Amino acid sequence: MFWDYFSKKKPTIAIQSTPKATFTPRRYDSLCKEGYHHNVIVYRCVKLISQGIAAIPFLLYEKKNGIQHEITHHPILNLLAQPSPYQARCAFMEQIISSLLLAGNAYIEAVCNYDNLPIELYHLRPDRMTIIPHESGLPWAFEYTVDQRKRIIHHHHQPYPKVLHLKFFHPLDDWYGMSPLEAAATAIDQHNTVSAHNLALLQNGGRPSGAFIIKSSYLSDEQRSSLRSDLKHIYEGHNNAGKILMLEGDFSWQEMGLSPKDLDFIEGKNVSAREIAQAFGVPPMLVGVKGDATFSNYKEARFHLWEDTILPLLEFIIAELNLWLVPYFCQNQMLSIGYDVDHIPALAPKREAHWAKIQDASFLSDNEKREAVGYTPL
Repeated sequence: MFWDYFSKKKPTIAIQSTPKATFTPRRYDSLCKEGYHHNVIVYRCVKLISQGIAAIPFLLYEKKNGIQHEITHHPILNLLAQPSPYQARCAFMEQIISSLLLAGNAYIEAVCNYDNLPIELYHLRPDRMTIIPHESGLPWAFEYTVDQRKRIIHHHHQPYPKVLHLKFFHPLDDWYGMSPLEAAATAIDQHNTVSAHNLALLQNGGRPSGAFIIKSSYLSDEQRSSLRSDLKHIYEGHNNAGKILMLEGDFSWQEMGLSPKDLDFIEGKNVSAREIAQAFGVPPMLVGVKGDATFSNYKEARFHLWEDTILPLLEFIIAELNLWLVPYFCQNQMLSIGYDVDHIPALAPKREAHWAKIQDASFLSDNEKREAVGYTPL
């Protein structure tokens, strides 16, 4: 019986205390673990962007007499369609874009034949790469480390660089890019903390932390420890939810934490989710945040994702590939890698409006209209 524990003073037994706030260190492994592994918003944002870009096939154009002509057969197209015997284009590009979004850096290594032409492309994990700078201020080599085994990939001695380093702008680092995870780290910690708190609250049967106050008795250390153990065993946890607490003696329960309704946890979680989505350039509606009325419907939000985030990132990737990969095969800059924007379903409304506008232009001839939409004259 509980009254057996009572004797002299008025002690207070704290059942649970509030932990001190801690934040994720700005390291690649910590950011990926707390962000991509444990946060559904980050995972969804990265998947939306990386899979969207990976689904767009590359095209190759040759410039003749100032006009771009599409080439359907070329070693560059074969290389991009199957970068290595172990990967196709979609899986390869998804890895590249995911690394760029999570680390701010992505590395592609070219394996060349005896004619110094790339025959395979490989994605290198950014956390295993170390840039070795040259005194000129440019990268001299890359050091790739796996299980304490290091491999040096020389950079500036080659006719063409063997490694393509894709990186986002970093205001405080000359060599490495800044990840969107760094900007969203605090919001990610808040979102994960709220999720963990709600899970712990559910596992505790929905009971918040508090104190057991004994008003007219004193407990020895042994009695206090025994009472705490009995309370935890009998009434704590989701399996004991709904059980009736039978008490005897002059004591009471004092709640020490505010309820989720008082703290408005759900809205706080949505605010953190919006901040994470904003860091990646993804409309919050697409990651399941309710109550976000920035876009009138899902179709409009998807259109803005492509126009504001995916296409600019795709243009960045293609520009870097043209600068790095094309010179291996063509030094006069007559070839260029591209893509067909007309095959992107999310941009269909904009494309239809553009075509309708050209069709209604009575001052244009048929050939001028065909040229305006990318077709050759009749």
